[in-house]
Amino acid sequence: MRMSHFWTLMNDEFGAEYAATLARDHVLGSLGGRTVNEALEQGEPPRAVWDALCDDMDVPAERRLGRNTRVARGAQGGQLGGKP
Repeated sequence: MRMSHFWTLMNDEFGAEYAATLARDHVLGSLGGRTVNEALEQGEPPRAVWDALCDDMDVPAERRLGRNTRVARGAQGGQLGGKP
């Protein structure tokens, strides 16, 4: 996972303001008691940090890969699968 994708997931899931607060203040016990920012700055892979944060914040599995906002080719009305 690229850092840009990590921040897209953070902002999509928590909102930009709360994501920044979580990154600065939320301590992840599973990553040695470091905050999100500390873990990333110290070279922890973004995927590992994201997974640890999702576990701590009880983010459901279906939301851990991010929003699916692409419109399928041939979809009607801008909805996936042509459903309104």
